[in-house]
Amino acid sequence: MNKCQIAHKLIDPVKSRWINRGGSRPPARTKAWRGLWAFSRRGEVEEMFMDKRIGSAAEAVAEIGDGATVMIGGFGGSGAPIELIHALTDKESKGLTVINNNAGNGRIGIAAMIDAGMVRKMICSFPRSSDPRAFTDRYLAGEIELELVPQGTLAERIRAGGAGIPAFYTPTAYGTELADGKVIAEFDGRPYVQERWLKADFALVKAHLGDSHGNLTYRMAARNFNPLMCMAAAKTIVQVSRIVPLGGIEPENVITPGIFVDRVVEIANPQQEEELIRAGVAYI
Repeated sequence: MNKCQIAHKLIDPVKSRWINRGGSRPPARTKAWRGLWAFSRRGEVEEMFMDKRIGSAAEAVAEIGDGATVMIGGFGGSGAPIELIHALTDKESKGLTVINNNAGNGRIGIAAMIDAGMVRKMICSFPRSSDPRAFTDRYLAGEIELELVPQGTLAERIRAGGAGIPAFYTPTAYGTELADGKVIAEFDGRPYVQERWLKADFALVKAHLGDSHGNLTYRMAARNFNPLMCMAAAKTIVQVSRIVPLGGIEPENVITPGIFVDRVVEIANPQQEEELIRAGVAYI
């Protein structure tokens, strides 16, 4: 039961009708009622608990501390929340485990975090990129750990984390080094590898539109891993191109419901990773 449901349960129907009609205050019979007196309307109670807007990327990532596990959306540069990543880079948290499809490119985004010595471990499918210097240099120096995961398995492990499925079986990677040390089982005469769910303390996500309650839509291929990561993280932080009023997103068009989102920050003109790389930008 969420806070709004608790609040509504504590206010009996007679008192609720009195609130809606704007009458004078009835006798305070319980501590619960006295505590709820500050909220004069049902909508105010809901809005206090459900408004997830925040003023800046720096404020949005302020809670991410040393040793956290962070999922970061994006497929290459598509759907990468660059402003949130750079805000986290400015914070200089250490010992992070980062889950992403890639291990960064150039000297921006995740690569900038690696350059800054913030990342202890990468869990990804493609550690190599057009300019993998940041990751490669740290990896060869023994300063960063790599867990290599096939791309479909990565997506399913994240989905399993969000769905509450601790483990599942896949034929992918059977007979390779990626299956070493993992449980192997046979189903219908075919060997399968057991894979574990992936969960995180935080997810950094990029969406197209969002409202104050955290309902989200995505723009075409920029959707990729982002919706899955919203579900698999304890706290989800989202940058959107535009925050619209409640009701501004048709319910049928909502891809990520607000229940999976904790903070939303509007970044009206988000930077594109590919453009920054072509321009030779280095964030640090």
